[in-house]
Amino acid sequence: MTPSGRSDVARATGWGTLTAALLLAAIYIGSRRLKDFDVALVPYAGASVFSAFGLGYRYAMWLTKPPTRLYWRRGWRILFEPSRVFQNLWRLLRLFAVNIVAQRFIEKRSPLRWAAHACLFWGCLLAAAVTFPLSFGWIHFETAGQSQDLYRAFVFGLHVFTFRLASPVAPLIFNVLDISALVVITGVALALWRRGRDRGALAVQQFGADLLPLVMLFAVSITGLFLTASTHLMGGLHFVFLSQLHAVTVVFTLLYLPFGKFFHIFQRPAQLGVAFYREAGARGDQAACARCGQPFASRLQIDDLKQIERELGIAYDTMRAHYQDICPACRRKNLALTQDALWSRGA
Repeated sequence: MTPSGRSDVARATGWGTLTAALLLAAIYIGSRRLKDFDVALVPYAGASVFSAFGLGYRYAMWLTKPPTRLYWRRGWRILFEPSRVFQNLWRLLRLFAVNIVAQRFIEKRSPLRWAAHACLFWGCLLAAAVTFPLSFGWIHFETAGQSQDLYRAFVFGLHVFTFRLASPVAPLIFNVLDISALVVITGVALALWRRGRDRGALAVQQFGADLLPLVMLFAVSITGLFLTASTHLMGGLHFVFLSQLHAVTVVFTLLYLPFGKFFHIFQRPAQLGVAFYREAGARGDQAACARCGQPFASRLQIDDLKQIERELGIAYDTMRAHYQDICPACRRKNLALTQDALWSRGA
């Protein structure tokens, strides 16, 4: 490994350690110095801390790549441009609503793919919004005094609301994870149905990258439903085994989170900056082709591509005209002319 590579690894390790330390501090403070922390949930919390380290490490390594680093910095600089900061923030909210909340970029590819992705996204988001705060001791429930019919909900040690077991809201609160599991299983079924019928997906899909994440989500969801079935339908039969099996599936999924396909969950928000980059390029000067003189891209993009190529050691600037200063159409023409000349010589 080169000195630069060792430096990148050391820096990424530092960011990963900081991310894990911040989560540990949040668990300690949010649970009121572990007063509200349930020791039975230590495996979940421990796996979450390791996952936080992995996410911090991989994200930092991702940002060490010259293209990612340049577009990351450029995106933030464009977003907070003083003359357009409020306009950009409003634009960011709209992009977040369309691309992250509504997932419209997937709907353009296929309605079935969008439905599967929406179920997986919202099911996992709902489960995470409940599971992580419970595992970290940020949320807990207590009976109200001597009454077993009243429950009080606390967030960070502060009383939020009280509800009765006979109230309509009680089944929703106690079964929210079952609801999220059913939504996720629906998404998994739709995704497998699409992959099983789409010849294009069948040709390129890989087990580790495409099917394993679906298997993990299904395993977590179905074992969670098994716990509910054991409690309410089977009188607690095999509950201990099922709870351990569910814990294993959750822990393995958390450990897989930073290193598999799930990492794109954390990459996707960063890609919102691409829209700002394109808009900034469209407002600025346009690059004209050195061969035909026609504009073909923004000057901002072409200059950034040249900078990235220099960092990667790609010496396109040794030519009479830089390769990036030639439009795609003229590149194809030059290739055809070169091939024709070689064939003529060979003849």
